Amino acid sequence: METKYKRVLLKLSGESLMGAQGYGIDPQRVDDYATQIKEIVEAGVQVAIVIGGGNIFRGLAGAASGFDRVKGDQMGMLATVINSLALSSALEAMGQPAQVFTAIAMTPVGEQYTKWRAIEAMQQGKVAIMSCGTGNPFFTTDTGSTLRGIEVEADVMLKGTRVDGIYTADPEKDPTATKFDTITYDEIYNRGLKVMDMTATVMAKENNLPIHVFNMDVMGNLKKVITGESIGTIVTP
Repeated sequence: METKYKRVLLKLSGESLMGAQGYGIDPQRVDDYATQIKEIVEAGVQVAIVIGGGNIFRGLAGAASGFDRVKGDQMGMLATVINSLALSSALEAMGQPAQVFTAIAMTPVGEQYTKWRAIEAMQQGKVAIMSCGTGNPFFTTDTGSTLRGIEVEADVMLKGTRVDGIYTADPEKDPTATKFDTITYDEIYNRGLKVMDMTATVMAKENNLPIHVFNMDVMGNLKKVITGESIGTIVTP
């Protein structure tokens, strides 16, 4: 299989792991993701992953409910660890080695993240799953995934979502919304499009990290992105 990218950072939302459920982790959805990830690793692609935690706990929502913001964000970080363990378990059950890294010391749950250990794991054929975001409050997992993508020198950040790219408006709310095949970071900012939070967007632009937004929930789409098929939307600096 000819691949467009050699090393990728795959960002998955926590909400996507819910599947048809309203909360928590849908084992079938996790298995579907693991199947697609294993397929591209077998094609020779090095894969790092960052998963959100919104299916279990979201720090901002917790703060709005009265939690201290720092503690709320720390609760959200722990939610990402739970999701990371679930995905690593699914991958390993399929015979695909995976290593969970944590931005906060959490032995024996996962190994504390460093750039060099994550790259080493990928070079050994393991999927490097990096949890706890940046390890700091007030930063989203979007920012965490952009930071990790830059750190591990990924060719691209693949943002797996529930929609098939970036639109002029929310396609679930506006039937007249049209999809972009390519778009720049400046245009995202000027149009006020909510692709990622502002910190993540600026960081990706300043470090020349392209982002490919696509629908991860359609089986086979990850392989299509990796082989260069024109699906989703590519964001360029």
